[in-house]
Amino acid sequence: MSAQPEEQSAVRRVLAQPRGGPTVLRIVLGTHLRRLREGTGITREAAGEAIRGSHAKISRLELGRVGYKERDVADLLTLYGVHDPAQREEFLTLARHANNPGWWHQYSDVLPNWFETLLGLEEAASVIRTYEVQFVPGLLQTAEYARAVTRLGHSRAPEAEIERRVSLRMRRQELLGRPHAPRLWAVIDEAALRRPLGGPAVMRDQIDHLLAVAEQPNVTLQVAPFRIGGLAAAGGPVTLLRFNEPDLPDIVYLEQLTSALYLDKRPEVETYMVVMDRLCAAAETHERTTEFLRTLRAEL
Repeated sequence: MSAQPEEQSAVRRVLAQPRGGPTVLRIVLGTHLRRLREGTGITREAAGEAIRGSHAKISRLELGRVGYKERDVADLLTLYGVHDPAQREEFLTLARHANNPGWWHQYSDVLPNWFETLLGLEEAASVIRTYEVQFVPGLLQTAEYARAVTRLGHSRAPEAEIERRVSLRMRRQELLGRPHAPRLWAVIDEAALRRPLGGPAVMRDQIDHLLAVAEQPNVTLQVAPFRIGGLAAAGGPVTLLRFNEPDLPDIVYLEQLTSALYLDKRPEVETYMVVMDRLCAAAETHERTTEFLRTLRAEL
């Protein structure tokens, strides 16, 4: 048996344009391995035994949550009946690239594993929709504002660590200015803009930055004002990511205090999509949001 033509063309496409780094490559490889396994009617338990592991390991591999050993991929391809040398080499090349460190690897000392996935997904996304309740979204924070937010969450951290975390956040923002940058559609709760993090001077600079970013063609800003009531608080902060790569489903990112949830099952994603659509319909338009920001800036 050989891998289906559509499987091979997808692997070649991803190898030719590896946007998103190792995170996305792991997810894509896992998707294709799952399809091969299901196509041959092999259970996760049987696949796990073939690589000296468990069904849980196969599940993690197929979800792209862990790195790949070439030996494991080779054994799975054999089990799934993929024997053509050229086809096998494409899968193995994808596995090797999936193990390469992303740019964020240099920040591993301050970067939790659960957040690495988000950085890779942001790099690959075509659209990022986000709603924030307490803070300005991380992709839109100034360095001083990010410093104030970081000190809140890491009050006992030494100054050097704070600066590393701020540097990571600034590096993360670079994707918005790249060619083929994702479209960012951010809804910010009015409370986040009125909360004086870092003091009036920091907030004035932050609002100036939002006004400047709002002029970028790939950025849409909306304020969720107090007057729209409880809808703005539905579900708390949420980020939805959409991709051009057909093998990547829409993903919902829900950040918690010390971990995060990544949801990709269609019913779950659609639920959050409906909430986000309603929120965007109720929030101020992009034009009225810039007016709101200018008025708020004058009050500080």
